[in-house]
Amino acid sequence: MTHIGQAVDDVRKREHRALAAVGDDTLSGWKYLWLYAEENLPEQHRAWFAQLKALTLKTGRAWALKESLRELWHYTRTGWAERHWKRWYFWATHSRLAPVIEAAGLIQRHLPNVLTFFAHRITNAVTEGLNSQIQTIKKMAYGFRNREHFKTAIYFHRGGLDLYPATDGIPG
Repeated sequence: MTHIGQAVDDVRKREHRALAAVGDDTLSGWKYLWLYAEENLPEQHRAWFAQLKALTLKTGRAWALKESLRELWHYTRTGWAERHWKRWYFWATHSRLAPVIEAAGLIQRHLPNVLTFFAHRITNAVTEGLNSQIQTIKKMAYGFRNREHFKTAIYFHRGGLDLYPATDGIPG
C-alpha cells in the first residue's frame, strides 16, 4: 500500500505541475487529502473532497485505484484475493498513469509473497518495527565497534525491564 500511496502522490504532483502551468490551481493545498483512506477523511473536508473526486482528474483515478486495492486485504481466501488482484491489476495497467503502472508491476513481481498473507494471516510488521528500533539505537550511538556492546544496548533499550525502584506502597 505504501507504493500505491506514493504513486498517487506522484500522479498528483505531475498533474498539479501541468495544471499550474496553465494557471489552474485546483489541486493547490490539497496534497494530504489524497493520501487519506476514505473512512479517515476529516469531516470538514468531505464536501470539498467529493467535489474534487467528481472532476475528471488523473489524481482522482489514481486515488480510486488505491482505494480499490485496499479492499484486497479484506478477503479471507487466497482465490478470492487473487481474483480481485487480477481485476485490479488490469484496471491499473490500463489506467495510463505511469506511477500506478510501475507500482502495480512491482506488486505483481512480488504477488506470491503478498498472497501468502491470505493463507497465514501473518505479516512481518512486528519484525520491521523491531528492526527500525534497533537501527535507531545504532544511530544514536553513532555505530558500535564491539558486537557485544551493541547486543547489550539492544537488550537494555528493548528488553522491557522496569528500571524504576519497587515500592511497597508505604507512603513517605
